[in-house]
Amino acid sequence: MKSRKPLELCMGILLIAGALALSREVVQVISKNQRAAKTIVVDAGHGGSDPGMVTEELKEKDLNLAIAKMLKTHLEKEGYYVEMTRTEDTGLYQEGSRNKKAQDMQNRVAFIAEKTPLLTVSIHQNSYPDPSVKGPQVFYYADSAEGEKLADCIQKQMNERLETENPREAKGNTSYYLLKKSSGVLNIIECGFMTNPQEAASLQDKGYQQKVVEAVGAGITDYLQGKEE
Repeated sequence: MKSRKPLELCMGILLIAGALALSREVVQVISKNQRAAKTIVVDAGHGGSDPGMVTEELKEKDLNLAIAKMLKTHLEKEGYYVEMTRTEDTGLYQEGSRNKKAQDMQNRVAFIAEKTPLLTVSIHQNSYPDPSVKGPQVFYYADSAEGEKLADCIQKQMNERLETENPREAKGNTSYYLLKKSSGVLNIIECGFMTNPQEAASLQDKGYQQKVVEAVGAGITDYLQGKEE
């Protein structure tokens, strides 16, 4: 009888250790799922060797990152977890890549798929040969009903809060790589036209950038509240 006690004790310890390990894994899975249920991906378009639209004074990648960072702060205050595709002036590619642009886009798509967010917003700036053209524009994948709903909510808030002279409607698209290839709900948000001198000046102003952020945030809230209802 005495010889069995150490064996029984060891088996008991192993069972307890196994149960604890399993419970930790379950907690981690639950925690990960809970986080994913409140995660939003914010994508700052372009970066690194890809400046996006360039004018004499501005590079699109810089405006995108500044607004994306402010949006992250705003959404976190609203209780969301925010994952950013980039937080500095870098692209999502390897320096030795033969096609940095293609690798960058592929890696953004993979990043979004890995995070399984509630939704993704990609921040960009627009341009047009006619410098009089201005105003925010939100794009969604044309075959995505949820993408369209989100885009309508964000476009409405941007039109109102930015006091757009010629309000636009959210626009469906089937050619943009991120819209075509990304999983889940994604919008591309063109905050304004860098080719319009007045709007370009506004887009550099922190106060105006905050108005853009609050409009996007309000649109996201409207969309998610609509889903709950």
